[in-house]
Amino acid sequence: MSSLLSKDNQTKLSFSGRHAIGWQVSIHSYAWSPPTDVYETDAGFIVRLEVAGMRQSDFSIDVEDNFLIISGVRSEPPERRTFHQMEIRFGEFSTAIEIPAGADVSKAQADYEDGFLNVVMPKIKPTTINIKG
Repeated sequence: MSSLLSKDNQTKLSFSGRHAIGWQVSIHSYAWSPPTDVYETDAGFIVRLEVAGMRQSDFSIDVEDNFLIISGVRSEPPERRTFHQMEIRFGEFSTAIEIPAGADVSKAQADYEDGFLNVVMPKIKPTTINIKG
């Protein structure tokens, strides 16, 4: 897994009007949101986006406040088409997920394979404090 998280932790898009709906955040913008799953394993938290037809360089993953913001652009094919049905979205997309309590974002890793972007945030290991006595 390679790290796709931005070094500067600054989002490249403006996300005003955010509010949490469970684990996912509603963003009032003109961007579309790909289908997204967030689930927990014994080792960590996984965010999985279904967004086919892209390259790793098409994504931006940023941390802003307590949100993981995943955005990018899926380019439209260059040839002209007359659509009879159109369900595949193109253009800018974004999704914001509230970072679960106990997730270690500093050790997060991401990979893109077979049309799925997976961001893995390991769980913070509990620390034991010894009592002197």
